[in-house]
Amino acid sequence: MEEHLIPEDELISARVEKLDRMKELAGDPFAVERYERYALVKAISGDEKNIEPYSTDVMAAYEDEPQASDSAPEINVSLAGRVVSQRIMGKASFAHILDRKGRIQVYFKSDEMGDAYELVKLLDLGDFIGVKGFIFRTRTGEISVHVKEFTVLSKSVRPIPFGKEKGDQRWYGLQDIEQRYRQRHVDLITSQESRDIFEKRSKIVRAVREYYDNRGYLEVETPVLQAVAGGAAARPFNTYHNALEHEFHLRISLELYLKRLIVGGLERVYEVGRVFRNEGLSPRHNPEFTLLESYEAYADLDDVMGLVEGLFQHVCKTLYGGTTFEYQGQTIDVAGPWRRLPMLAGIEEYAGVKPEAFSTLESALAAMESLGIPTEHETLIGGIIEKIHERFVQPNLIQPTFITDFPLETSPLAKKRQDNPNLTRRFEVYIAKQETGNAFSEINDPFDQRERFEAQVKLKASGDEEAHPMDEDFIRALEYGMPPTGGLGIGIDRLVMIFCNQDNLRDVLLFPQMKPEK
Repeated sequence: MEEHLIPEDELISARVEKLDRMKELAGDPFAVERYERYALVKAISGDEKNIEPYSTDVMAAYEDEPQASDSAPEINVSLAGRVVSQRIMGKASFAHILDRKGRIQVYFKSDEMGDAYELVKLLDLGDFIGVKGFIFRTRTGEISVHVKEFTVLSKSVRPIPFGKEKGDQRWYGLQDIEQRYRQRHVDLITSQESRDIFEKRSKIVRAVREYYDNRGYLEVETPVLQAVAGGAAARPFNTYHNALEHEFHLRISLELYLKRLIVGGLERVYEVGRVFRNEGLSPRHNPEFTLLESYEAYADLDDVMGLVEGLFQHVCKTLYGGTTFEYQGQTIDVAGPWRRLPMLAGIEEYAGVKPEAFSTLESALAAMESLGIPTEHETLIGGIIEKIHERFVQPNLIQPTFITDFPLETSPLAKKRQDNPNLTRRFEVYIAKQETGNAFSEINDPFDQRERFEAQVKLKASGDEEAHPMDEDFIRALEYGMPPTGGLGIGIDRLVMIFCNQDNLRDVLLFPQMKPEK
């Protein structure tokens, strides 16, 4: 009977019985503390070299060494991994073991293994084993390990889920999407695609840090617990510090503390850190996420645009060797210069509404209603402009685009445009219809900043839970003087989504937030 048709408690019981038998034959596998891995290649020329003791490395070494018609390089190995397939036969057995780089077939021969062959028969899918032997090619052409001795390193007492047959190889995996997120450990065992995504995520974060470090930025760390959660329009999570007898908030942004460092003269700083926003779940939102923020003294919005273009190009070249990649059937090209599109110009282009329609709240509401967007609860021209942008402009932004000139009401931390004080020196980055970054020419006028915060406090008093709070300590910092500064924020999770060709945020988070399992 197929294993997946047997009740799980019966499978667990059978595996525990095998574990007891293993202990009788060779001792407790859970008592093993260490297993030494190695791979020694002896070429036909007689030269010897050590290589990484992983499946793909030894297979590549076997393929790459020059071979005579009747000879091959001698590769002696000690490898370890999880059993992910097995064929137990009479006098010989095959299995595949999975390590961090891939899988390799292992071959057991009963007359060479002696009593240890009884252990082979007790193996289950999911068990960890260590094997010592040499590399050879089977009659079917598969590069494999001819096992001379092996050790059981850990027993999988809970069966790993598997599906149907695909060709001549059994395949495994969680078929329930929600279970993939809840049990990421099982997903990583069974899905090479998932492992590849998170390997790429690590490369992306390293590339981001490398890019900034090479440009003289200083990586810093700022508080997660904050008395005033500012720097963004979001509702925070609240907590309480017993010793200080004070309520604190989990940070919603990195911005205001990083700007304090610019005031202090550090000039170029960046941070990659977790932030927390008490909001709903969606394919584009998770309550905690990884944010990159950077600030550069004496730089403006145009300088930051160049920084962003360079960052995306560096990440793309790190992953793919060039400036193009595929996302959901589209070829995205990050080679600069990127398109620069003022928000009102985009609305005129894609929604057919001219800028003068937003001269008064009444005309703005009329424009919104004419486009079929609900107008209840709308009290700000800036909010109306952004909603129309999201509905009509954003779906057309496939190739990298900077949307500029945001409304004053929705940008409490950005400098005003000198020629139009109703707009700000702010842009958002859009790629493949997604907003992936936000940047300002930062306010360094403490009087202007106070006025903006006071306007936000009025919004909060009227019921807007995401309005920015007053932050007297930050204003005091600005009063010491802050140079002209360009600031940038990029969501790392969305950056990974785009570069890994995923359309759901949960697929690039190792442990996305989920409702408690019943």
